[in-house]
Amino acid sequence: MVGAAEEAELSRLESQVENGGGNIWEYLCLVKKLKVRCSEKVLRHGMALLNDAKGRSKLGGEVWTLYEQVSVAAMDCGHLEIAKEYIQILLKKFPDSTRVGRLEGMWFEAKGSWTRADKVYSGLLEEHPLDQQIHKRKVAIAKAQGNLSGAVDLLNKYLEIFMADYDAWRELADLYISLQMYKQAAFCFEELILAQPSNPFFHLSYAEVLYTLGGLENFKLAKKYYAVAIDLSSGRNTRALYGVCLCGAAINQITKGRSKDEKEGSELHSLAAASLVKNYKQRSPDKAPLVISVLEQMKAFSS
Repeated sequence: MVGAAEEAELSRLESQVENGGGNIWEYLCLVKKLKVRCSEKVLRHGMALLNDAKGRSKLGGEVWTLYEQVSVAAMDCGHLEIAKEYIQILLKKFPDSTRVGRLEGMWFEAKGSWTRADKVYSGLLEEHPLDQQIHKRKVAIAKAQGNLSGAVDLLNKYLEIFMADYDAWRELADLYISLQMYKQAAFCFEELILAQPSNPFFHLSYAEVLYTLGGLENFKLAKKYYAVAIDLSSGRNTRALYGVCLCGAAINQITKGRSKDEKEGSELHSLAAASLVKNYKQRSPDKAPLVISVLEQMKAFSS
C-alpha cells in the first residue's frame, strides 16, 4: 500500500517529468518501487531516456533494469514490437538469464502464443525448479486460457513447495469460488486465518464462503467469523455487519426462534442492525430509510 508521503513524492516527480523538468530516472525508480501501474507513462518516458544516448550512458549497469521495466510496460500497452526489440537486446547481453527468459515467456503470453510461452517456462523450470515467479506465470497461462481447473492443479502443486505463500492461497481460494468448490475455498481461508489471524478480510471471506455453503451449523459459524471481522475492523466493516444480520435471519428461519442459544444470537443480530443504521445515518442519510426497511423485513431489530 502506497503511503501518503510516497504518493505525494510520486505526484511531484510525475508532474516534473510531464512538464519536461527532468528526473525521469528517479520517477521510474519510484514507480517500480511502489509497484504503481502506469504503463503508458513508463513506456513514454522510459523510451525517451533509452533513446537519449547521453542520458542512457549515465545509468551505467542500471540501464538493463530500465530495458526490463520498459519491456513490461510495452507489453502491458500492447506495443509488442517495442517489447520484442528491448527483450532481444537483453537476451543478447544476458543469454542465460532466467530473468530475461521469463520476459521472453511473457512476450509470448502477450502475443497469445500460450504453447510457446509454456514451453519457455517449462524449460526454465527444468534448470530452476524453485523459481516462484515462473510457476506463477504457468498459472497465469492456464487462467488466460480459461482453464481454471488446470490453474487449480498448478497452484496446488506450487503450494506443496511454497506453503507459506499467502497470496497463492488467496488466489487458490478465488479459483475454487469461481468453480463453486466452496468447501475447498473454505480450507484455503482457514489456512490464511491460521497464518494471519489479525487480518479481518480473511475472516470476512471465510464467513461468506460458510454462508454460501448454507446449513444451520455453517450459518452459526459464519456469524462468529463475521463478528470477528467486525471486531478486528473496530466495528466499521459494513459487509460483516450485513453478514451478521443475514446469518441471524437464516438461523431464525431454520430454528423458528425456539432455541435459547439463538436468543443470545438475536442480540448480536440487533446490535449489528443498529450499527448499520447508525453508520448510514451518519454517512449516507438518504439511504438510511431503505436500509431500515430491509433490516425490518429480515426481523433484525429486537422486539
